[in-house]
Amino acid sequence: MLILMKADAPPDQVNAVMEKVREHGFRPLELPGQERTAIGVLGSNPIQLRDLVLSLPGVADAVPVSKPFKLVSREFHPQSSVVTVRDRSFGPPHFQVIAGPCSVESEAQLMAAAEAVKAAGATLLRGGAFKPRTSPYSFRGLGEAGLELLAKARDALGLPIVTEVLTTEEVPLVAGYADLLQVGARNCQNFGLLEAVGRTRKPILLKRGMSNTIEEWLLSAEYIVGQGNDDVILCERGIRTFEGFTRNTLDLGAVPVVKELSHLPVIVDPSHGSGHWWMVPPLARAAAAVGADGLLIEVHPAPDEALSDGAQSLNPVKFQHLMRELAPLLDTLGIRLG
Repeated sequence: MLILMKADAPPDQVNAVMEKVREHGFRPLELPGQERTAIGVLGSNPIQLRDLVLSLPGVADAVPVSKPFKLVSREFHPQSSVVTVRDRSFGPPHFQVIAGPCSVESEAQLMAAAEAVKAAGATLLRGGAFKPRTSPYSFRGLGEAGLELLAKARDALGLPIVTEVLTTEEVPLVAGYADLLQVGARNCQNFGLLEAVGRTRKPILLKRGMSNTIEEWLLSAEYIVGQGNDDVILCERGIRTFEGFTRNTLDLGAVPVVKELSHLPVIVDPSHGSGHWWMVPPLARAAAAVGADGLLIEVHPAPDEALSDGAQSLNPVKFQHLMRELAPLLDTLGIRLG
């Protein structure tokens, strides 16, 4: 439920309404607006409070919220949110490009990739230190040594770093290095992990689960925001369908749908969404055209030698070409890179 206060309601009336909500076992959330303050009510069946709160001084109306997700919905938060990662802003009118290798393999490999993506115009650096792999025999990352290399690249080049956290136990370690914590597709409904990263108060990049509906994805974001962390960026990375040619089916239609339902910024991962490097540029351009707030792209200095996901990684020359293609498109759309 959303309680709408009158435009001239003083702070003491707002506080009195919030206290009354608490007395009845619900959680109030103050939502200041340009014209009036609203109070979100969280909990099971808060509509039973409607008649009570309507009688309180300063209350203009109390309306039900139809969506199962509350904190991430536009009903609670009509304005689009902007999430800042160091000095990089995700959300209109900003557009960020996160690029780098799937896995951190060595210092030489990471620095070559980082230097190349920065020169081409990428605004954040990605790299996996802990890698979830389908096969236990595949390369699973360098662990903390990979985190240290990512931090070294950030210090040398000034690019904020994005890396994945796999388990609740690893959250403090990864949060100590990363500027943006990634929760991958396999962990999209690992609710304990979602709450743990929410408590870090660090910006979170939440990938859509490979079989998740949009509602399930947004409810996963609700777990993070419910811990008091509003800095969540959603990432569409493709879903499983009957199609076998591509690694996943990139659901570009999800971008405008999510932006209609939620105030959170949304970026797109065309690398995992296709599994083929040659599909990444057209899908990246399409993502910008449908309203995405950024891209997550795998770039490797030598894709043929990559220890993971080489087939979907761009080499530096191809990435530079993509960035040159994006520039006039973003300008036409009135979007600012960086």
